[in-house]
Amino acid sequence: MSGPAFSLCVYCGSRPGAQPAFAEAARAVGRWIGERGGQLVYGGGRNGLMGLVADSTLQAGGRVVGVIPKALVEKEWAHHGCSELHVVDTMHERKRLMAEHADAFLALPGGIGTFEEFFEVWTWRQLGYHDKPVGLLNVDGYYDGLMAFLRTGVQAQFMGDWQMDLIRVSPDARALLPELVQSAGLAPAPRLDAI
Repeated sequence: MSGPAFSLCVYCGSRPGAQPAFAEAARAVGRWIGERGGQLVYGGGRNGLMGLVADSTLQAGGRVVGVIPKALVEKEWAHHGCSELHVVDTMHERKRLMAEHADAFLALPGGIGTFEEFFEVWTWRQLGYHDKPVGLLNVDGYYDGLMAFLRTGVQAQFMGDWQMDLIRVSPDARALLPELVQSAGLAPAPRLDAI
């Protein structure tokens, strides 16, 4: 049995969010991964967008690797239906393991944990700790304010345009997902409806 065609690390909220578009996007990302023989790497939770993306990946035939700290397992937040569920001691260990298992990274809408994970892998990319693609799915304008703030950072000369060029931002999962996988040097499995 061969391994997955690609492995995408997805950061997203442990809550569903206020807009139905957020849940729809999480399901669409999971389906896209699963239908193309891919693997989801994520934080191992069963709640919110995290649970939706994992369930959708599994239902579409993909593999799911969850990485969760022991403290969250004890709160009964772990998704025990994962293909692999790694229980770790610390958040640092969680993020390192997720990054090691990923070919590319994608942030969906989420809260402070999602922001922190997105910024960390972006920072690692700019420092040369990895050269894996980093994407931001701007569902329903959720990240518009963040993108405006980041442009302020460039204008104030605390950041450069080259740093902004290290991330790929799109409101359209169907456009962004293949771009991330292909930029990682991998090709998602072809679909007859795409010919």
